[in-house]
Amino acid sequence: MFMRVDQLQAELPAPKRADPNAAAALQELLGGKYGEMSTLGNYMFQSFNFRSKEKLRPFYSLVASITAEELGHVELVSNGVAMLNNGPDIPDGDAGDGGDISGAPFEDMKDIRLAAAFLSGGGGAMPVNSNGVSWSNDFITTTGNVVVDLLHNFHLECGARLHKLRVFETLTDPTGSEVCGYLLVRGSVHAHAYALALKKITGVEIEKFLPCPNIPLANIRECQKYLDEGSHRRLYTWSPKDYKEIAGIWSNDEVALAGDPPGTTKATSSERPSAVRPVGPVLFSAPLGPWVAIVAPKLNSM
Repeated sequence: MFMRVDQLQAELPAPKRADPNAAAALQELLGGKYGEMSTLGNYMFQSFNFRSKEKLRPFYSLVASITAEELGHVELVSNGVAMLNNGPDIPDGDAGDGGDISGAPFEDMKDIRLAAAFLSGGGGAMPVNSNGVSWSNDFITTTGNVVVDLLHNFHLECGARLHKLRVFETLTDPTGSEVCGYLLVRGSVHAHAYALALKKITGVEIEKFLPCPNIPLANIRECQKYLDEGSHRRLYTWSPKDYKEIAGIWSNDEVALAGDPPGTTKATSSERPSAVRPVGPVLFSAPLGPWVAIVAPKLNSM
């Protein structure tokens, strides 16, 4: 079960202006092939369908825990899209009846990249990609084979990080840039975690594939504060008592790459067992209580 917390995972700065075309670009991170709807859908149904949970408990716990975080990623991107579509809040902007609209006050909106975002969605986010194509169940892989699913998940996270970087490079507004910066850092954690899980279950040194893709997060300003606080080394269980078995995959002595990027702060064992900063509105699994972070102090950003 999930518990909702009314707080975004990252604080998003207000947009400088309404920029529906930038919002359309950010939609790729929501409803694109490698978007948050895809990562959520894959991990959620893999965790629901997971077989031999007792025998393979650490791997189930890993997928189930990342599922909970992905729910918060969907909400984070959706908020960024809506903020960019509508622009900064205007004092008393909702006051009155809107005045005479016969002069077509929104004439420009018919020419925006995703006109349906305004005409049908009122400037909100939808499960579509940057061209307005609906997100599809065809993007979900749940085979019933843990190795195949973990390999697919590793590929999915690497593809998602490439897409986040490309979207980031199209944006100038701080709202969308912040969304990309945060998700680039957290995506590195998920990619590393799946690589470690594959190594643990198969013995194959998949870390030799890494970094894949090679994205130097320390060179991206919007990533830096999350690196400084150690967000690239934490994997959350989202429960005060469940899913702690992921420590068998993600722990202080099991990391995909050694060494931290320049400008990051070392985590310490004192950061275990609780997270140093709140994260939400991620949905927690199981009973009410603080979430738990499993910390890997030596993990490099990818």
